[in-house]
Amino acid sequence: MVECVDPRHCHVALLVGGASGEREVSLASGDGARQALEEAGYNVTVLDPSVKTDLKTLIDGDFDVAFICLHGKYGEDGTLQGLLEMIGLPYIGSGVWSSSLAIDKAKSKVFYQMSDIPVPPSITLYADNQVDIDSLVDDLGDHCVVKPATEGSALGVFIVEGKDEIQEAIEKVWDFDDEILVEKYVEGKELTVAVVGNEDPRALPIIEIVPVNEFYDYESKYTPGASQHICPARLSDETTQRVQELAVKAHLALGCSGVSRSDFILDNDGTCWILETNTIPGMTGTSLLPDAARAAGISFAQLCTMLIGYALEKK
Repeated sequence: MVECVDPRHCHVALLVGGASGEREVSLASGDGARQALEEAGYNVTVLDPSVKTDLKTLIDGDFDVAFICLHGKYGEDGTLQGLLEMIGLPYIGSGVWSSSLAIDKAKSKVFYQMSDIPVPPSITLYADNQVDIDSLVDDLGDHCVVKPATEGSALGVFIVEGKDEIQEAIEKVWDFDDEILVEKYVEGKELTVAVVGNEDPRALPIIEIVPVNEFYDYESKYTPGASQHICPARLSDETTQRVQELAVKAHLALGCSGVSRSDFILDNDGTCWILETNTIPGMTGTSLLPDAARAAGISFAQLCTMLIGYALEKK
């Protein structure tokens, strides 16, 4: 892995904010990353690409690497990555194609299945579709998860039961996206696995998530005390190895680089179902990636240095 020879001579453009529904989360991630980068000794300039003057500074500035803390659309979906490619600035995380693929939960499923990673049965709806609730329930059952196909942070996610609740949830999710994923509900342990690296990626310790709410929703993700992170997860050695292998397979299946974090449900029969892969994991005080890194003996500052090293290695 390549690293800046001296962090004090490495100018980092820390990209935060943005225009997605996850703007506030991004600002919090950026603040956490800024503290870690400065602790490591980097020269950091914080920029919001949704502000035209900041965008001009990003294009014209003398930066060595971009550290992306933008979540959701216009930051995690390949849009910003394409701009950085155009101006020749190395950046942390996955490239244009992988970023745009991973944020689309429906399309990601196709690549998971090609790599023999179990996915919950689902149906994808589009804005111009006529929704047949009876047919949907026949295919998936009446206990479903309804969510936007291209949003993160559990925005607009509903766990519902019965035809009326499913129909109501679908109507609500149209406010978030013009593509909806309806999945069969799978009950079990919620697990998340971070993977780091480019050519030879490795999984960090698994985190078991125990939310206060029904599932790991937006409040659980970003409210201190709203969820418990158990790391390493309470799993057998065999199951731990299997889940970590699936996370690495997901990282490779989507062509990820640098870092990813995949979410799973381990059901009562021992099947581990993948839900989604995040290419720009959160960096807040309650975020999962820094927690997993700490469990592996990697400080927040060291984690940020690793991610910069992977970015420069790609270059």
